Amino acid sequence: MPRPSRNVDVQLLRAGLELLPEVGTAGLSVRGVAERAGANLGMFHYHFKSRDAFIRALLGELYETMFADLTLAAGDPSPLAALARALGVLARFARGHRRLLRRLIADAMNGEPLASEFLRTNLPRHVAVVLELVATGQRARLLRTLPPAQAAAFLAGAVAAPILVGSALIDHGFAPAPIATAFESAILSDAAIDQRIALALAGLALPTPTAKRRR
Repeated sequence: MPRPSRNVDVQLLRAGLELLPEVGTAGLSVRGVAERAGANLGMFHYHFKSRDAFIRALLGELYETMFADLTLAAGDPSPLAALARALGVLARFARGHRRLLRRLIADAMNGEPLASEFLRTNLPRHVAVVLELVATGQRARLLRTLPPAQAAAFLAGAVAAPILVGSALIDHGFAPAPIATAFESAILSDAAIDQRIALALAGLALPTPTAKRRR
C-alpha cells in the first residue's frame, strides 16, 4: 500500500498557520484545517493523530526555527553585535507572526491550555538568551548594570512592543490615521527595526567617562 504524500503534512501545517490567528487554539478544528488544506480527515489523523498534537507540532516547528536563528545570532563574538542580531531575529519573528502571537497571548490569558503551555515552555528560553547576552555585555563593561527584569522590560518595550501593540491598535481601528498610514515603513520595516535596536542599545550603553577639564 503506497504511503501518503509527504507534502500533505506541510499543507496541513500551512493551513493551520493561516487559521490559528483567526480562531485561536480553542477554535481550531481538525475539519477546518483539513478543508483549508484540501485534505481529508483521514490524512490529518495519519500525520498528526489529534488536534492537540497538531497544534503542538505547528507551534513547535515555528518556534524551533526561530530559536535556531536566535542561537546562531547569539554566537557572534562581539557582545553588542550578538545582542543586536538576536534582537533582530526576535523582532522579525514578531513582525512576521504578530497576529498569531497576539492571539496566543490572549488565549493564554483566557486560560487556554495549549497556548499557556506554549508560552510557559518557550518564553523563558529566548528571554534567557537575551539576558545572557546583556550579562555578557555588562561583564565586558559595555552595558549598564541593571537588574535582569529591568533590562528585559526595556528591550521588549523598545523593540517588540511597537510591533505587537501597534499592530493590535491598527487592526482594531484605534490608531490615528497618520500612524496607521506610516506603520509599515515607520515601525515594521527592517530599517525601522534596526533603528530601534540601535537606540535601545545606546540607551543601555555604559556612559563613557568624561575626562576632567584642565584647570
